[in-house]
Amino acid sequence: MESAKAINSRQPSAFMQIVPVMFCFFSMGFVDLVGSATNFVKEDLGLSASQAGFIPSLVFFWFLIFSVPTGILMNKIGRKKTVLFSLILTLVSLIIPICDDSYWTMLTAFSLLGIGNAVMQTSLNPLVSGLINPSKLASTLTFGQFVKALASLLAPYLMAWGAAAILPSFGLGWRVVFPIFAVMCVISILFLGMTPIREEQPDKVTGVVECVKLLAIPFVALCFIGIMCHVGIDVGTNTYAPQILIERFGLSTADAVIGTQIYFYFRTGGCLLGSYLLARMSAKVFFAISVAAMLLGMIGLFAGNTQFVVLAAIACIGFGNSNIFSVVFAQALNRQPREKNEVSGLMIMGLIGGTVFPLCMGFAQESMGVAGAVAVMTAGVAYLALYTSFIKKEGK
Repeated sequence: MESAKAINSRQPSAFMQIVPVMFCFFSMGFVDLVGSATNFVKEDLGLSASQAGFIPSLVFFWFLIFSVPTGILMNKIGRKKTVLFSLILTLVSLIIPICDDSYWTMLTAFSLLGIGNAVMQTSLNPLVSGLINPSKLASTLTFGQFVKALASLLAPYLMAWGAAAILPSFGLGWRVVFPIFAVMCVISILFLGMTPIREEQPDKVTGVVECVKLLAIPFVALCFIGIMCHVGIDVGTNTYAPQILIERFGLSTADAVIGTQIYFYFRTGGCLLGSYLLARMSAKVFFAISVAAMLLGMIGLFAGNTQFVVLAAIACIGFGNSNIFSVVFAQALNRQPREKNEVSGLMIMGLIGGTVFPLCMGFAQESMGVAGAVAVMTAGVAYLALYTSFIKKEGK
């Protein structure tokens, strides 16, 4: 028999295990193309605001269904295999829109993209937690969100270039983003599949009922709602920032994509800055700064009467929302270290906020204009301000 020392010698370093995991974070960002894609689908098919709002809502609906079962699945097959399964689902979802652009085809593709992303987010974050020190979890997850944001930032560019025929799109137009991301997804599958990763032992909780009962823990419930608000603001800004520019300043759909681009620029920069600062300062202080930036941004969206002010407001929201997920997720995992898989499932189930918020915003927009949609997002920011007081002081 081989000695434990010999077996360990074949294990790659923590750095070499983290690199392919970060590639997976990039693939995780593919789901954010839905916001910009919704505006193109709305224009191509002549959809109403509520019909268009149903598209991102449907994507994130699957987080409610699949997140908790994924937490249980990880206990049976392991976190790495679960991540690989999610990447395969994502790949299939990216191939479908290449063939057809009808409403039902896009709904099918985006649904599968949502299912794959639900499985990926539930399994990838605990996989990271087993590779690094708990005190560095928030900063590491934030760096992962930075990598994810790179894909989010790239998507609207590819769509705008494809729509303008700047890129060879082979008749796909803005849908050129799908084959490009499909190739990147294949790279992620191969890279992670070839990397040996030693995982933690499965958690003790194995049933759906036992898993959901964890929401009875007050702090877990607070974190769950916090994740809902984060993703609701994220999807809402991603979807409605271009619509605000179209309604107030008469921009075309292609030109209004700058709103989404600005949002992801600052969300990406905020993630990179957060990965550095969260390893060196109190998570509570940094979280409070982030919420303040979002509140300032919401005021700008309400009152801004120039394009510059609105874009600056979008930038504030992008920066402020960039680290919310990582802090809330790390707080939840570190408070319940023996139920990481199950808590991860519950937190990712909170991404149902990506369904609830756009639906509410769509109806609010139809009755009160874009100000109504902004009001819904502002309610989410208000909750995060309240949540700040419950964050455990950590960091240096």
